[in-house]
Amino acid sequence: MIRDISLELKRGEVLGLLGHNGAGKSTTLQLLTGCLHPDSGEISVCGVDLVHQPITAKAHIGYLPEIPPLYRELNVNEYLKYAARLRGIDSASVNAALALAKQRCGLNGVGKKNISILSKGYQQRVGIAQAIIHQPDVIVLDEPTVGLDPAQIRDVRSLIRELGDSHSVILSTHLLSEVESVCDRVEILHTGELVFSGTTAELDVRDGKTGNLEENFIRLTEQHEESI
Repeated sequence: MIRDISLELKRGEVLGLLGHNGAGKSTTLQLLTGCLHPDSGEISVCGVDLVHQPITAKAHIGYLPEIPPLYRELNVNEYLKYAARLRGIDSASVNAALALAKQRCGLNGVGKKNISILSKGYQQRVGIAQAIIHQPDVIVLDEPTVGLDPAQIRDVRSLIRELGDSHSVILSTHLLSEVESVCDRVEILHTGELVFSGTTAELDVRDGKTGNLEENFIRLTEQHEESI
């Protein structure tokens, strides 16, 4: 259960939602993208109320769930064209949107390959491509590097940082290295509650103590555990 969480994502920012497995990261992202309906509170996307105007609000969002929503029997071009049509891109603009998404995600060489035969790293790229094909203001990524090898992780992190230059990005992760590599700010969740909000530099120094991200992350979550 998520309780008393207030998040703000600024334009052109990469925000990391950090926490242990089971902290509530995926649930929070599902609420922010309209996949779950909140029992209380407000969610606004680019000034549009997500609860009362879901279609309009969701048009501003691109979402990659933890398990990418891929149709593996399709090739990359077929799938991304389908995603473009679902996002309301008119037929005359689909090819241009496809070309741009493939170029940005490094998919130009695999357009005619079936998704089922691609590596997990390339499947993640396809998942990100479907999330950005309609040029959303906000991109939401749930554990985008889980299960990838080191080279694939490097490439996906580089892509996320690039997306942060022209979009607002929020990503969930339990990897401190991910936060250090790509995020401007970090929000730490523990047992469904927000226990820290600030920059990675601010996380380096907590309670007057200089440590590192790992030490202070552990200290914050342990302190919260003791207070429950």
